Amino acid sequence: MPAGIMFPARNVPPMIGSNGKFGGSSGLTLGQLNMMEGQQLPLEMSQNSESEIPKMRDEDFDSKSGSENLEGASGDDQDPNQRPRKKRYHRHTQHQIQEMEAFFKECPHPDDKQRKELSRELGLEPLQVKFWFQNKRTQMKTQHERHENSQLRADNEKLRTENMRYKEALGNASCPNCGGPTALGEMSFDEQHLRIENARLREEIDRISGIAAKYVGKPMVPYPLLPPSVSSRSSLELAVGNFGVQPGMGSEMYGAGDILRSVSGHSDIDKPMVIELAVAAMEELIRMAQLGEPLWLPVMDQSTQILNEDEYVRMFPRGIGPKPFGLKSEASRETALVIMNHINLVEILMDVNHWSTVFSGIVSSALTLEVLSTGVAGNYNGALQVMSAEFQVPSPLVPTRESYFVRYCKQHSDGTWAVVDVSLDSLRPSPVLRCRRRPSGCLIQEMPNGYSKVTWVEHVEVDDRAVHNIYKSLVNSGLAFGAKRWVATLDRQCERLASVMASNIPSGDVGVITSQDGRKSMLKLAERMVISFCAGVSASTAHTWTTLSGSGAEDVRVMTRKSIDDPGRPPGIVLSAATSFWIPVPPKRVFDFLRDENSRNEWDILSNGGAVQEMAHIANGPDPGNCVSLLRVNTANSNQSNMLILQESCTDSSGCFVIYAPVDIAAMNVVLNGGDPDYVALLPSGFAILPDGGPPMHHGVGSGEVGSGGSLLTVAFQILVDSIPTAKLSLGSVATVNSLISCTVDRIKAAVTCNNE
Repeated sequence: MPAGIMFPARNVPPMIGSNGKFGGSSGLTLGQLNMMEGQQLPLEMSQNSESEIPKMRDEDFDSKSGSENLEGASGDDQDPNQRPRKKRYHRHTQHQIQEMEAFFKECPHPDDKQRKELSRELGLEPLQVKFWFQNKRTQMKTQHERHENSQLRADNEKLRTENMRYKEALGNASCPNCGGPTALGEMSFDEQHLRIENARLREEIDRISGIAAKYVGKPMVPYPLLPPSVSSRSSLELAVGNFGVQPGMGSEMYGAGDILRSVSGHSDIDKPMVIELAVAAMEELIRMAQLGEPLWLPVMDQSTQILNEDEYVRMFPRGIGPKPFGLKSEASRETALVIMNHINLVEILMDVNHWSTVFSGIVSSALTLEVLSTGVAGNYNGALQVMSAEFQVPSPLVPTRESYFVRYCKQHSDGTWAVVDVSLDSLRPSPVLRCRRRPSGCLIQEMPNGYSKVTWVEHVEVDDRAVHNIYKSLVNSGLAFGAKRWVATLDRQCERLASVMASNIPSGDVGVITSQDGRKSMLKLAERMVISFCAGVSASTAHTWTTLSGSGAEDVRVMTRKSIDDPGRPPGIVLSAATSFWIPVPPKRVFDFLRDENSRNEWDILSNGGAVQEMAHIANGPDPGNCVSLLRVNTANSNQSNMLILQESCTDSSGCFVIYAPVDIAAMNVVLNGGDPDYVALLPSGFAILPDGGPPMHHGVGSGEVGSGGSLLTVAFQILVDSIPTAKLSLGSVATVNSLISCTVDRIKAAVTCNNE
């Protein structure tokens, strides 16, 4: 932790009383609300939970098995004159094992938060819980593989027995008329049945081997058709006795067996159809990513391309079916060079939690429903997952887009990786279809020095009639949900992840955090703050917010949520208020104004006119607008002196964010020293700044209407109004929050439009 960033501990319990007034208490106070007709409403907005980081013993870092840990010195470290120290085992109690076994049945892959909760309940360290679950999963996998191998051996033996019986039956068959051996046209009923079954099996093998050949990327060897001269005995021997080991077919049939075994445990979808759909989608994605005209037509400025829908239908006549009535097509393509290894990129895209975190501004929720294949050769090559996701724009005025799809990952012969999504709605039709993903995804090509070239394709059919008028130009331009936003977000997040791993941080700059552990903890805390902010401003239905009706402001959406046992949020009733509006000012101008600490007192009512000073800083890439800062507000009010604010600002070609939250001083001291940030309570507020979908303004002058190069600004606050979760929400509290957001909007409009003239 750098010198000069240690702060005295303070208690910070924020609340608004049940009567709508903000109750007074000691701690971090965010100022007075100077509102309509000079009314003074005191508002406290900070956290009242202090981080307590559990201490780990060194011996707990070595896990021997799922139920015991081992400690002992190595032979090199022992004194030859002393008796060797006896190894000590740390065995879990029967109660701890039973509780973890019960939790494993419900969730075999707990996340960090679940492991920490379980460790506190059982009196274990989080690392012990993590090792126990790792060992348990390995044990279950081994048992499953043994059972599967035993079952396959039994099936194989059964096939061998049946094959011998068929051979004997055919060898002993005789003509019922003359008693001699049978000819091809003189078969018994059993032999006719066997021939019909043989034809059916041959057709099934042809179909599966074709799918498998595409799936594993190897040329398909067709199943050999039998000439008329081949005896029925040879036919049966080929179809049953030597299944999967014909010359030239071994690898293909092995791939088919892998596919069928990997999906054998799932019964609510048509597995072969999903595989065929994924393979066809992969082929379509590659062609969509690589072809130029006439499939993709350049627009006038030559910077973007549009899809020629007539050519698309001609090139891909089958696909997932015709476009449903009432849906419109959106298609876009974007290419960029990002600072990340291609293997790490694939891992991000195939891990649903990592994927939704990196794209938290776009993905409001995501879930892997079924894993049909985990891939081959220890990586994601051939991985197949059935998923659901909800995509968002950071505004309550744009409905989210829900999608049910399969994600398929494949490494091609030239070393390029591809990840494709395609909707499964045709396999599970819904009475109301609002969004359907045609083959969408990206090609990832390895480049020198740890870079990757990413070509992204987004192709959806969607009902966008519920989009608010001021956002229609943005959605139609493709900047809201299109490939440009995905690639711009990925590029910015890759730079952010690179800054986490940076080790050559210059120590001469004031406020720069040089400790790598401190940087990681602070960036992780800021990441959680951004995710929480996006969850509170979008129109997503996946989060635990309840929209209030009759809140008193038609243009402000007010939601509430009760927090009880979440260590990352203060307990009590939380209000979230958000509104979106258009201003005739370019996004960069609005972004620079809002993130500048010198102009903060022009809009931040809660700072009460106090000077804001940056105490710590982490750069997230070459753009100075991408950074995480720790700010202090200095005011004449002794209760508000030394107030700390954690802020992350980020900008790219698709939009900007300025998100902040008051933080407890003692908790931030722990974070800056590399402690666990998950126990720091946050209530984020801030701004999402998006272009309005029109051409950029020149010198800040627009035509005065949406689509002329101005900004779409979303303002949102999350405030604890009562620290008792069972308390009733008062209309006074709602009115106070509405007044806060309305006053902030007025100040921002006045400041940026005045400065822009």
